[in-house]
Amino acid sequence: MLVRGQSRTLSLLADKVKSGDRWIWFHAASVGEFEQGRPIIERLRKEQPDKKILLTFFSPSGYELRKDYDGVDLVAYLPFATRRNASRFLSVLKPEKAVFIKYEFWPAYLNALKKAGTPTYLISAIFNPKQAFFKWWGGAYRQLLTAFTLLFVQDEASRQLLEKYNITNVEVAGDTRFDRVVNVAEHAREDAILEAFVSGSQSVIVAGSTWPQDEKLLARFLTEHQEVKMVVVPHEIHLSHLQQIFQMFKGRYVLYSQATRQSVEMTRCLVVDTIGMLSEIYRYATVAYIGGGFGVGIHNTLEAATYAKPILFGPNYQRFREARGLIEHGAAVSINSYKTLEASMLSLLSAPQEAGKAAREYVESELGATDKIYSKMLGD
Repeated sequence: MLVRGQSRTLSLLADKVKSGDRWIWFHAASVGEFEQGRPIIERLRKEQPDKKILLTFFSPSGYELRKDYDGVDLVAYLPFATRRNASRFLSVLKPEKAVFIKYEFWPAYLNALKKAGTPTYLISAIFNPKQAFFKWWGGAYRQLLTAFTLLFVQDEASRQLLEKYNITNVEVAGDTRFDRVVNVAEHAREDAILEAFVSGSQSVIVAGSTWPQDEKLLARFLTEHQEVKMVVVPHEIHLSHLQQIFQMFKGRYVLYSQATRQSVEMTRCLVVDTIGMLSEIYRYATVAYIGGGFGVGIHNTLEAATYAKPILFGPNYQRFREARGLIEHGAAVSINSYKTLEASMLSLLSAPQEAGKAAREYVESELGATDKIYSKMLGD
């Protein structure tokens, strides 16, 4: 799928790009990075409709989920990063500007863009001392950063780290995801099934992007606390994972895809087996549980925080600036066992207002990255 998609990109560009077009190229590794770039893309589309926008992905998951996104003129795979492909790609597209999102550093493309004199930007970036750029052998990687006209970083720590290595084409602009989650929340739709499910309940847990280790703890909590209702939104919804959930919850749930208003009124657990709903489901929570923290790292906490919901997640959160910020503001708690989950969950369910208010205040304190980046990068 990836190789086939990459091979088609150059022919797609040849068909789509016309003389006189003014293209802006955005590249994202996958869906998460796309969501960080999306506020900039949509601002550009609204304010400069004469510009053409290309969005490329490296991962099949990103491309497949967003290949029909109508906020741009073309969605495509990024051709494999060879010097020949980069040269051909740029000779056809001739972008006015190129925008890479967060963690994308392709030497062939960056060197070709620098050679062509194309203004090139990195947005919502975050750097730490463990990255290859800052190793004793990382000189070639650091050199790549000079290909960018400007690096928009999320925090002052990133700027100071780069400055130690004489990289000064940097501006602290924040993280565009804060702007994005607020926009999503403002346009959230009501859902009749979820409305029926939460009706009359004072304690609703929404568990988002869960993995088996999260679900094991949550199933036990639901069994031991009959007063609680729970919405589980698994990170993966393939059949084998749904069968695992069935076993852990002993079949005591209703699948969203099969739910009716009547069936959800009779259950304490709703398992959402469709994609694309999670960011709007958090609005129904008393407390939000964010999955992934017992694996490589937690998923998006801001989607819940913007609704003023207190948040719980597992122990592997340190790489995520927003998770650390939520804990520092008293809006989130990290747990590492069933015992700590139970104690923290019960505490938050009994008095969610203070932590929920802190979550929303933290989100609001971080707004504005889109304006800063857009005005410097794309403002005419």
